[in-house]
Formats: sequence, structure tokens, C-alpha cells
Amino acid sequence: MSELLHLLREIATDRPANEAPASIDAWWKQHRGLRERWPVPIDRAVVGGLSADRLGYAFASGYREALVTLVPSLSDAAVAVLSATEEQGVRPSNIRTTLTPVDGGFRLNGKKRWATMATVADVILVVAKEGADAMGRNRLRLVQVPARRAGIRIREMPAPPFAPEIPHAEIDLADVQVSSQEVLPGDGWDQYLKPFRTVEDVHVHAALLGYLAGVAKRRGFPKEALEQLVSVIVTLRALALEPPTAPEVHVALAGAISAASNALGAMDSFWASADDEERKRWVRDEGLLGVAGGARAQRREAAWHRLQSDPDLSADKRSP
Repeated sequence: MSELLHLLREIATDRPANEAPASIDAWWKQHRGLRERWPVPIDRAVVGGLSADRLGYAFASGYREALVTLVPSLSDAAVAVLSATEEQGVRPSNIRTTLTPVDGGFRLNGKKRWATMATVADVILVVAKEGADAMGRNRLRLVQVPARRAGIRIREMPAPPFAPEIPHAEIDLADVQVSSQEVLPGDGWDQYLKPFRTVEDVHVHAALLGYLAGVAKRRGFPKEALEQLVSVIVTLRALALEPPTAPEVHVALAGAISAASNALGAMDSFWASADDEERKRWVRDEGLLGVAGGARAQRREAAWHRLQSDPDLSADKRSP
């Protein structure tokens, strides 16, 4: 049986559901166990969502597998966080955190905020600037360091209005020692931060739709509702296996997210029949699906512009 059919059977088959995680630590213990049966990150994202009883833990599964897709070397036993956002934002020109060569290694200094799951992370992926290029623009690198290394201070931020189970934190970096092996190869913006926006969208939406597929099965929603969810999951799975910088992927992803929105709208009347804690959490958390909508719209328009201005765009012209 192919990996795709294996996933579809897992979604569609009626079988005893895994116990829903009751905390972020329980989520990680359960999610870590998916590696044996599900070697492909996007499949782990979907199955992680399928076992959740709320969007927050589904999001955690999608976020985790997006990071593994971005940095395959991440340990299976590590909770990781991508720390990029600073006081002024996340654009390359906004990055003030510095990576400075010293004594055969580096020193990391700066402040980050809104680092997802940093309070429970084992590893932090820090976006920092290492000088400037010939045009005076920040030259960014991605640094992978243990979360408890000397000089790193993590402070939990107030919970957001949705998915409060997922912690966010501010991170202070004061003369943190970094070895040359901990500076990942390649440009921090082009190779990591920019494509992560797409990789995260694909994996998180797949996980959230996995969660809703679990809801549809548990609550006996009409099979048509589950079929709509499955069709979008299949699309997202296909996109997860393609280069995240490809404009074709961005166009198809925009369509997949639109289809997901339609599927959610069709489920509203079924949710209305329930009056319990899970439904209350859904009403509280569904705003999570609209986060970064403006950035997605810009990415979609830019993708269409690339395709229409260069109709012969081919894979060998794209950066990986």
C-alpha cells in the first residue's frame, strides 16, 4: 500500500481514536511516537491533528513537522522553535540579532519575541545577521542552539486569544556561544525563513484539517463533510513534496486554503448541534486559520506575477 493510501485509510477508517493529549508535554510524547508508522512529515502532521481534541495541539503537530521539513537534521527527540520575529517585525531589514565571529566560533546577541513553544523547546533555530552584503543589506544566517545554553533567557508571553495551550515567549540572547557546526549552511532568508512561510502554511493547514476530520468522524457528521476535508488534505500533501519557493505551489496553495475555508463553512451547521467544551474551544480558536492572511494574499499575487511574466518558467530556473 502506498504512503498516501495508508494515510487515507487512517483518516477514513473507523477505529478507536488515540487518547487526546491533555497538555503540551502529553502532546509531544504522543506526537514523537508517530515516527515509526509515518516516515513522511506531512503525514505525521495530519495524523497528529487527527488525534487532537483542539486546534492548538493540531497546530503544534503541523508546526513541528514544518520545522523538520525545513531542517531535516532536527533530532527526533527534540521540540524545536524557529525564532525570527523581533520588535520591528520579521523582514530581513528588521533583524537586529547579531552573529559575531570570535575565537574560532561565534557569539549570538539580541532579542526575539513571539517564539512559538519556546518555553518547552529543546532546540532554538535563531535567525541572526552576520554583517551586510555589498548592497548594505543584512546577511542572515540560521543558528541551531540548545534552548538551555548559557546566555539564553526565555520568558513566557501572555497567551493569545486563540489556542492558549500553545505557549509563546520572548528570548534574550546575551553572548551565547555558538560553534561553526551550529551555523546552518546557506542563506538564512532565502533558504530558511522565506520558504518556511509556505512550508508552515502547508503543514499547519494539513494538521488542522486532520483535526477536523477527526471531529467529523467522532461526531458522525455526513460523509460528504469528511470527503471535502480529505480532498484538500490530499492537495496539501502533494504540495508538501514540491519546492516551497515554486510559484506554482503558491498558486495551488491559495486554492487549497480557499477550498479548506469552504469545507469549514459547510461544517458550521453540524457544529451547531453540539454544545460541549470541544465546540466552545473550536469557536474560540478558529480565528487561528485567518492568521497571516495578508501575507498569503501578497504571496499569491507575487506568484501569479512570476508565472504570467515568465510563462516558460521551469524547475531548473528556480532556486531549491
